[in-house]
Amino acid sequence: MDTATTLPDLDIEPTAGRRSAGTDASVTTLVRPVEHPLGHLGLLESLAIFIIREVAAESERPVLLFSGGKDSAVLLHLAAKAFKPGGIPFPVLHVDTGHNFPEVLAFRDAQVEAEGARLIVAKVQDSIDNGRVADPGPGGSRNRLQTTTLLDAIAANGFDAAFGGARRDEDKARAKERVLSFRDAFGQWDPKRQRPELWQLYQGTVRAGEHLRVFPLSDWTELDIWQYIRREQIELPSIYFAHEREIVHRDGMLLALSEWVSAQPGEEVRRETVRFRTVGDATCTGAVISSAATAEEIIRETSVTHISERGGTRADDRFSESAMEDRKREGYF
Repeated sequence: MDTATTLPDLDIEPTAGRRSAGTDASVTTLVRPVEHPLGHLGLLESLAIFIIREVAAESERPVLLFSGGKDSAVLLHLAAKAFKPGGIPFPVLHVDTGHNFPEVLAFRDAQVEAEGARLIVAKVQDSIDNGRVADPGPGGSRNRLQTTTLLDAIAANGFDAAFGGARRDEDKARAKERVLSFRDAFGQWDPKRQRPELWQLYQGTVRAGEHLRVFPLSDWTELDIWQYIRREQIELPSIYFAHEREIVHRDGMLLALSEWVSAQPGEEVRRETVRFRTVGDATCTGAVISSAATAEEIIRETSVTHISERGGTRADDRFSESAMEDRKREGYF
């Protein structure tokens, strides 16, 4: 792949260190980038749209992975923008754990319908029923089981590229992953066998049975995501904004009570004003105490936080220091 992205112009000007004529002249130069006319968010958007278009053009059967969270909502918005006035030329795939927040499922259906895209739902429950994975039980997390369901869906549909909303600032395993992440015939990722992406040049050729994971939001931060949501007025599930909910404090996290999460002996049920920074399996996704009810308030809140949304609110990332990388090697998102 090639890109038309240009480097910003450089403004070179002498400093005040120039001496008068006839003496030893000592001139240093100050090199400062001139602000790009697109602005910071415009550049991120432009590169993401470029990546989406290029991969869609080179792949035979791409698909967009959609969880109903803020990052996949931004990704869906960018895909729609990339191909307007036409529609999104590839389907949207949701891997359904069966333990989803109802607000997220309602949002998923509404957004996909609004964009006129085709929705494919791959269910973890089907993988359990077919004996592909073991049932963790009524209160057990199904988050890790998604890997098998995802790989089966990719193989069944013959997808050779899957767009995802992962960002490098979320986790150190994602920080070392390329924009185009290559998966072998078993869907596995080897961080030592990644292709170089110098000067935003991407090479997306894969052999039969292999596929790409494509991350157009790799260089975005959580703050960038929220600023872009505010700028573009992107809709999100209501659980991202402050609301009252019954929660229990468990293992350093605030878990919302639901049909899959109930208070254990010794746990106190409290009603708090909370919001969610990330969306996942309800059994392992924690809330945060917050009164931020608008994108503007969340931007102010996010600008002073020092913990990523996954590091602070996802139990599945706490099993070990390499929990995310271990799952990615197996084929996780």
